[in-house]
Amino acid sequence: MSKSFSILGKNLKANTKADLEPFLSELEAMDDVEEVHFGANSLGVEACEAIAEVLKTKKNLKLVDLADIFTGRLISEIPQALSALCNALSTSESLIELDLSDNAFGGRCADAMVPFLETNTHFQIFKLNNNGLGPIGGSIIAKALLRNGEKCVSENKESQLKVIVCGRNRLENGSSKDWSLAFEKHQNLKEIKLPQNGIRMEGITNLVNGLSNCKELELLDLQDNTATKIGTRAIVKQLTSWPNLKYLNLSDCLLGTSGGIALMTSLNNGSNPKLISLKLQYGEMDKKSIELLTTAITQHLKDLTDLELNGNRFSEDDDCVEELKKALANWGHEDALDELDDMEEPESDDEEDESDEEAEADNSEDEKAEAEDDGVDAGADGAKALPAVTDKQTDDLADMLAGAHIEAK
Repeated sequence: MSKSFSILGKNLKANTKADLEPFLSELEAMDDVEEVHFGANSLGVEACEAIAEVLKTKKNLKLVDLADIFTGRLISEIPQALSALCNALSTSESLIELDLSDNAFGGRCADAMVPFLETNTHFQIFKLNNNGLGPIGGSIIAKALLRNGEKCVSENKESQLKVIVCGRNRLENGSSKDWSLAFEKHQNLKEIKLPQNGIRMEGITNLVNGLSNCKELELLDLQDNTATKIGTRAIVKQLTSWPNLKYLNLSDCLLGTSGGIALMTSLNNGSNPKLISLKLQYGEMDKKSIELLTTAITQHLKDLTDLELNGNRFSEDDDCVEELKKALANWGHEDALDELDDMEEPESDDEEDESDEEAEADNSEDEKAEAEDDGVDAGADGAKALPAVTDKQTDDLADMLAGAHIEAK
């Protein structure tokens, strides 16, 4: 008998237990079921309560897919329905993955997930993508995960949490400190995906500082948030904390010329030799960063098979691109580089300074003060050395490359 149950994509509108027949009876009869998929249906309160009663009896559940199950439902219905489903899983010791993505929770529904998140210390993968949580809802979830970590400590057991997916939720800076504290309590985390959350440099700094003790981190996805110099500097400082990092996505994060140089300088020093995928599209980086990256690939990044650089500020016909391709080809990865078909024109120093000012015009006074004292800024014109990433050698190398063209050998 199959160990997977699914009504995925049946487009049911189930208000009551009766509306779920004969599917619910089928699930009840599956004593050893390991996966359940309810996505792409519209489930009401009574229907969810009926499902919850069945889930409570399943002792081998590993994956529970509840993505996109509230289409067309009133916001007033969702908390009670969601609470029933989550509470049914609170004591499950077999559960590995819970997916609640693509449900329009908003911050008002976050509390319904809290008892499960605080209580169950066995699940490893938590997916909450595209739920419109906002910073308040994000903080509620993060604080619940923090208490989960504290529960593990009090019970003298290691956290089992390995993967957190919480993209497209408008988390913004407001929830970043709570996420940082939660990350600190779950040091076995391997994958963090927080794309498209409107997080700015201060928030990114909080997040990566919280991840500094997650030595097993393999994937970090911050795509389409705003790093600029301050956030990029914070990421660079922590790169050596993640020696097993394989996937890094900072596309659409506005790294800038100086941020790009700082990042590539760290990679050039061998901070993350296990990288397989590096995504840096639309980051406002220029050819200096690409020259550094070429050297990093030649010396350290032999496993890099996925490299995205489209939309940056250098020409696809520039010599630096040819040298980059040669470096990839030396490891047998000729096809690793994406199409460079939407490149920005390189800017003059004056234009770049003006862009930096516009990008950070709405920072607080404290953020502005920090930016003015941020040593990464010197990478843009070579006036001063970059801040230390690992040691003095990093400073000297970045300073030199900021003002000169270096050919990869």
